[in-house]
Amino acid sequence: MSRPVWPEDKIHPAVRERVARHEAGIVQEVQAAVAAHPVVVVGMAHNPFSRKAVKSLAAAGLPCHYLEYGNYFGQWRRRNALKMWTGWPTLPMVFVKGVLVGGADDLRKLIDSGEIQGLLA
Repeated sequence: MSRPVWPEDKIHPAVRERVARHEAGIVQEVQAAVAAHPVVVVGMAHNPFSRKAVKSLAAAGLPCHYLEYGNYFGQWRRRNALKMWTGWPTLPMVFVKGVLVGGADDLRKLIDSGEIQGLLA
């Protein structure tokens, strides 16, 4: 199944560049981290699920690279660009070997089932 993404040919040429570069810096930063680290957690301050994901990884003996963007009161526009890019609606966003595996609860399932080891192999 493929998620719907608005086609570029349906975006007026006058605004395509603005759409393409909307908060591009944060997307590029996450892309670089995902390319450089086996496990990346993208979260935000004061978010209990972001902490839960990092703690689950630590308890499993799996190091991660953590990126934190704002909190409930700030940087929502920057985080929104990540949500638009990935299609994942919430934080944290957990990437394993370049694959978005979901959030904290999805990560916990992968750890508990042992599937995360296969993804990291």
